[in-house]
Amino acid sequence: MMEVKYTTQRLDHLGIVAGICDEIGLVGQIDRLVPAPRRQVSVGQAVKAIILNALGFVGRPLYLTPEFWDHKPVEMLIGPGITADMLNDDSLGRALDALFDAGLTEVFAQVASSALRHFGIEHRFVHLDFSSFHLHGEYDQSTQQTPGMIRITQGYSRDHRPDLKQVVVALITSYRSALPCWIQALDGNTSDTRAVFPIVQAYIQNLSAEKLPYFVVDSALYSADNLHALAEVKWVSRVPKRLALEQYLEREVDVAAMQESAMEGYRYMEVGTWYGGVRQRWLVVYCEKAARQDKEALAKAIQKEREKVEQAMRRLARKTFSSKEALQEAVVQKARKSRYHKLTFTAKPRPRYKQRGRPPEDATPVRVDWRLTTWCIEEDNEAIKEAEARCGKFVLATNELDEKTLSSEQMLEAYKGQGVGPERGFRFLKDPLFFADSLFLKSPRRIMALIMVMGLALLIYALAEHKVRRELAARGETIPSQVGKPTQRPTMRRIFQLFEGIDVVVVQTPQGVRRHVTNLTNLHRHIIRLLGPAVEKYYTGPL
Repeated sequence: MMEVKYTTQRLDHLGIVAGICDEIGLVGQIDRLVPAPRRQVSVGQAVKAIILNALGFVGRPLYLTPEFWDHKPVEMLIGPGITADMLNDDSLGRALDALFDAGLTEVFAQVASSALRHFGIEHRFVHLDFSSFHLHGEYDQSTQQTPGMIRITQGYSRDHRPDLKQVVVALITSYRSALPCWIQALDGNTSDTRAVFPIVQAYIQNLSAEKLPYFVVDSALYSADNLHALAEVKWVSRVPKRLALEQYLEREVDVAAMQESAMEGYRYMEVGTWYGGVRQRWLVVYCEKAARQDKEALAKAIQKEREKVEQAMRRLARKTFSSKEALQEAVVQKARKSRYHKLTFTAKPRPRYKQRGRPPEDATPVRVDWRLTTWCIEEDNEAIKEAEARCGKFVLATNELDEKTLSSEQMLEAYKGQGVGPERGFRFLKDPLFFADSLFLKSPRRIMALIMVMGLALLIYALAEHKVRRELAARGETIPSQVGKPTQRPTMRRIFQLFEGIDVVVVQTPQGVRRHVTNLTNLHRHIIRLLGPAVEKYYTGPL
């Protein structure tokens, strides 16, 4: 007679991740888009496994996935008949290859748009931004000439690691959220300015003309070429500070003359202008908080510059010059580098004779050296006044000329959402606890596919967070924050932490296998109910 056997498996928060994957039909959608009938583990199941590994926050990279699945309820989370040893690097690597062959951006766009429709998420604005991911190892440049393949190379590093090769990632997110609508891997030396138009063009090909959103971007968009290319697309962009007109407006527009915004601490003034042959509206914005920070930074910069100029003059005082003109030119060169100070100085000639000692009265010097004797460093009050006038100001632009369609207030609100969208998404993707912090795959095609799956992981995480917050607000309920205070806007990381220690007890009997989820508290059950039936089945349904 068969004995009853008991084993335990760790479920933790993985039921939440798996439930959201099921709710948007992740596995089924990918298997339809990337059919692979001869695989033990379908491409959709492989992607779900990678997402679960990624959102497991255990710091184990992809090639340790079988180890990650030890003591986890694999069949329950992935599918009947699936075992940990099937989720090896070869199986998952071939799934990444299949995704690349099927078209990464196309697959992602279809899954993401379907998920956003399911959750009823519509967006008038989308945010576009770029970031870089550094990589370790050597890459065969010849294999990177394949059409559609990125070049892994050195470029401008936002991570301050110019010594490492990298890949640039473009991310489009829904308004004021980290919900990704589009993700794409680009060459490591890609210029943001040149990449904006192709990314926007590729994204809008998946949208109907009447549903095109406003694209909210940083100053990377703002070039004459891009403005012409995007003539049929509505956008809101920050104007680069290098433009003379931008600098003039920051300097000359008086804060007192600006209109007070509904957003606390902000004021603005709108002006109409042309740039690059494109008519547009510019919004000069003043932020009280930023002004305080800018003025503190300016004071430090002035002090630091004074110290730097003083050191430079002391070094000059130790040198000799062949002429007064040469000395003046050296001082002028130092003065040119000073933005906030003016220099005055005195110099003294020093004749040099052929013989040592005191020369005779009629002796003729061999040469005359000039040395710096005294100097005075004064603040340039006019320059400082101009810099202070610009503190806390920036300029936004849009090609939406109808103020009733897009008001100045809406324009400012849309731009402020940039910090909530792609920036938060990139922080998530670069979190040291997220397994893609340092990419390790050796094949550029697999790196591109892995970046797409990273985007799907971000989508699942953001959708779960969106659903919890929406349900809490709709029901007027709260859950405890990290410090024990009630909140309606918890992060999923906080919720994932709450679910640590949830186990599945597996009971094997002659009659079959039964599974029981243990260690559930009332708070766990509350959160599970908020997340809905797709998640509930992993914790309270028949297992």
